[in-house]
Amino acid sequence: MKSNSTVWARPEMQVTFRAEIMPGKSREERTFRISTVLPNGRVRLHRFPDEHLESEFEPMNFKRNLNRPQK
Repeated sequence: MKSNSTVWARPEMQVTFRAEIMPGKSREERTFRISTVLPNGRVRLHRFPDEHLESEFEPMNFKRNLNRPQK
């Protein structure tokens, strides 16, 4: 269990559900923006029901966009 001081998400951050949770959906269809981070570590999403845990989402890859050409 993580301590309350560990923050894995922030409001307005994008998260992508793991493919196993939404089979047959593209990455874009599985990506949502966080509306609220709750004190218990769960999040609420814009335009998607219920509360969700960090384990439901793909791990964050902050280097994902580094290899893409700059516009």
